[in-house]
Amino acid sequence: MALILSLCIGFGASFLFAYILYWLDRYEKEPLPLLGGVFLWGAIVAAGSAFLINTALGLGIYIFTGSETATEFATTSLVAPFVEEILKGLAVLLVFAIFRREFDSVLDGIIYAGIAALGFAATENAYYIYTYGYQEGGFSGLLWLTFIRIILVGWQHPFYTAFFGIGLAIGRLNRNVLVKIGAPLLGLGAAMFTHAVHNTLAGMMQGLGGLFLGTTIDWTGWFFMFLVVLWAIHHEGQLIRRYLTTEVEAGTMSLAHYHTAASTWRQMAARFSALFHGRYKSTSRFYQLCGEYAHKRQQYARLGDESGNVAILRQLRDEMAKLAPFAQVA
Repeated sequence: MALILSLCIGFGASFLFAYILYWLDRYEKEPLPLLGGVFLWGAIVAAGSAFLINTALGLGIYIFTGSETATEFATTSLVAPFVEEILKGLAVLLVFAIFRREFDSVLDGIIYAGIAALGFAATENAYYIYTYGYQEGGFSGLLWLTFIRIILVGWQHPFYTAFFGIGLAIGRLNRNVLVKIGAPLLGLGAAMFTHAVHNTLAGMMQGLGGLFLGTTIDWTGWFFMFLVVLWAIHHEGQLIRRYLTTEVEAGTMSLAHYHTAASTWRQMAARFSALFHGRYKSTSRFYQLCGEYAHKRQQYARLGDESGNVAILRQLRDEMAKLAPFAQVA
């Protein structure tokens, strides 16, 4: 019973947080199969591999040092951040490399990285809540670990890994080779560093005072990452407004479609209204295409006909023109 409850809490919280990230992706939703894939990678491949590697390296450190204190510090502050951020980041890197067309912006990098990290957190939280919560303190221990792992530090893994996603996105949108290589490496380094700082402080700070100070530091980091997300959403809205103007002039869409596409709230209203007019599928697809088209126009402006941007733009424009008469406006 306690094990099932721990699994439900660990995975249930991660599903909720993943939905929040998905909801924040307002203008151009990422494909659900890809998001599901990176979540499963984090939950199974990354979490399972990290457990084995961390355990093996921790054992090696103990054999070498003979000190439990040194082993605990090295494993928590050095080994775990390095190993876990690489394993979580591999999911994002695979999307970046194989499904490059879906990796269009800083927000995309945050979304893929965050959901891969939430998959990892789901498994890790379930393990911690059961092993160090229930087995050591019964149901009261389970509730206490749930409070710490879900409420106090529930966004930590997405926060760390988001830096790597941002680095990949910056590299994706630049011609400069140094930026293409350096930005992802800096992002991965930032992910490892913030992870290591959190783990180190968590080990040093004891009692309720330490818990409060550590939580304050963690939530401050989350707040600034949330500001980055808000900036990314605003930036995507600017792209919509900039690049769809010409499509109104060309007759691809109406002015009402343009105003709806440029507003997240109007898009929500249009989709809701479409439910009652039998137009939800065409409406949802139309505004998704608007977001994809704007991002592809930005890529064409920065990178030229990289990966066949011209052909992709033509295809997107043709589909938008076909769907426009059936897309609801608000």
